[in-house]
Amino acid sequence: MTIRNRLTWLFVGLVAVLLLAVMSVIYILQSDYTHQEFHQRLRDRAEVTGYVFLEQDELHETAFRDFQRRYLRTLTGEVLQIYDARLTPRFIEQDVRVKISDRVLARVLADKLVYFDVGPRQAVGLFYHDNQGDFVIVAAAENHAGRARLEHLATILACIFVASLVVIYVAGRVFAGKALAPIAAVNDQVDRITAQDLHRRVDANVSHEQDEIARLARAFNRLLERLEESFEGQRTFVSNASHELRTPLTASIGELQVLLNRDREPAAYREAVASVLAELQQLKSLLNNLLDLNQTSNALLTDDLRLDELLWEAREAVSPDQRRRIHITLDKLPPDPTPLEICGNRQLLSRALTNLFDNALKYSDPTTPVAVRFTHTPGRIRILVTDQGIGIAEKALPQIFQPFYRADNARGVVGHGVGLPLARRIVELHGGQLHVQSRLGEGTTAEITFVVAG
Repeated sequence: MTIRNRLTWLFVGLVAVLLLAVMSVIYILQSDYTHQEFHQRLRDRAEVTGYVFLEQDELHETAFRDFQRRYLRTLTGEVLQIYDARLTPRFIEQDVRVKISDRVLARVLADKLVYFDVGPRQAVGLFYHDNQGDFVIVAAAENHAGRARLEHLATILACIFVASLVVIYVAGRVFAGKALAPIAAVNDQVDRITAQDLHRRVDANVSHEQDEIARLARAFNRLLERLEESFEGQRTFVSNASHELRTPLTASIGELQVLLNRDREPAAYREAVASVLAELQQLKSLLNNLLDLNQTSNALLTDDLRLDELLWEAREAVSPDQRRRIHITLDKLPPDPTPLEICGNRQLLSRALTNLFDNALKYSDPTTPVAVRFTHTPGRIRILVTDQGIGIAEKALPQIFQPFYRADNARGVVGHGVGLPLARRIVELHGGQLHVQSRLGEGTTAEITFVVAG
């Protein structure tokens, strides 16, 4: 079922329930009023009966005629009965159509006024005191006129109810159609957007109001922006990866082809083989980074890692001739090592730290140290890797986490631009954050932050 139909039927159902409730209340109130009115007529009838049959001898003729004109109109199925204090019928013989039980008559004597039903008739029992004694007057009749009015009212209400539902259904369809028209417009616009034109956007003013539909359109636009960035990143990644993979292979193939052209001295062969080996090692490093980058999407975090110890493991993974330049400083550590532990993947997290160390080493002077500082505060661990190298220009900082991106001043240094994006993805996989601050020509600081148990 479409949203338009669901809204229409929901609207019809809601209004139908309200209408039914209101009409039921109207009918019940009218029915109660009809009963009360007829009860009053029966009471008047009982009182007149008392006047007519018990006090006629004490009334003036004009008063009696007035009572006759006012009250002595025969009601449908009318029954009038008078009983004395011993509950014996008096003056009017007991009508065989209505038999009043002694229990009801006793209630009338006790309560003075009792309303009750006798079959299809409504009845009233009235206690009447006269100079001749105490009496019980019973008046009963069928309220045909009242029932007819109630049936007429029920018919009118039913017709109004059905007609109202039809009108409400049509109005609901029109209303739902107009209310959902902007959504249909957004849907049509989104339908026309393909992978080839992700630059297109949905009209955020399609509803002409700042309502949920406008928010939906803006949400679609943000989604399209993310998709466009993702597609562009994928295209850039493929292009750069292809270039980076092709370069060492082309260089190696070219070197080997030159060697095969003619016989050479052993020294020339050794030099060429060393060059090819260097290119292949760069290719291996690139492939390892790409594999690790892919592995972060489905890596298992099952190892208990103590972060301060992991720093030393990462330092040991650095080449021995560069290892001495890494100076690790551990601030005051807690007596209990538990707050220094996280659950993660030892190989990946060690790789992230090693990449940061390698970057700091290769982009700084070979004679300058790289400072690594480990600090712990309740609920937080910070690792800072600081070098005094070439730094990064301010305009290049927002792009350094894009795979294969390299700043202008870093192109002369061997690398592929994958290490830093890989490090960030690994850190985020472990629930941490990696931020880089740098000033051109002064050095760079990479800061890793982990939120841990206090």
